[in-house]
Amino acid sequence: MEIIAQQKLAEFAERHSTSRSALFRWLDLMQQRNFSSINELRETFPHADLVKKEIPTQPRQQVPYDNREMIFTIFNIGGNKARLIAIIRYESQQVFIHKVLTHAEDDAWNRRG
Repeated sequence: MEIIAQQKLAEFAERHSTSRSALFRWLDLMQQRNFSSINELRETFPHADLVKKEIPTQPRQQVPYDNREMIFTIFNIGGNKARLIAIIRYESQQVFIHKVLTHAEDDAWNRRG
C-alpha cells in the first residue's frame, strides 16, 4: 500500500523514541502488503478498529476529506503505547496517516466528538 504523510511517523518517533521501532515495523508491513478490506487488514493487525468521526477542515488544508463524517482506522502501536489514526482507501491502496498520538492524546481526541 502507498503510505501518505509518513513524516508524521518520524515526528512522533522523534518525540517518543520508545515507539520508533514499532512505528516503522507497522510502516514496513503496510508497504509490503495490499489489503482489500478491514477484514483482510485484521488478519495482519487483529486489533485495528474503525471509528466514525466528524472532522472539520481548515482553509487550504490538504487532506482527503472535507467537513464530513470520516471512517478512521485506529492501530495500536507498540503494545498500545501509541495510536496511529489513518484513512484507508482500499480501492486505490492508499493509507493517509491522519494522526499519531499517545494513548492519553487519543483519549482526548475521542472526547472531542
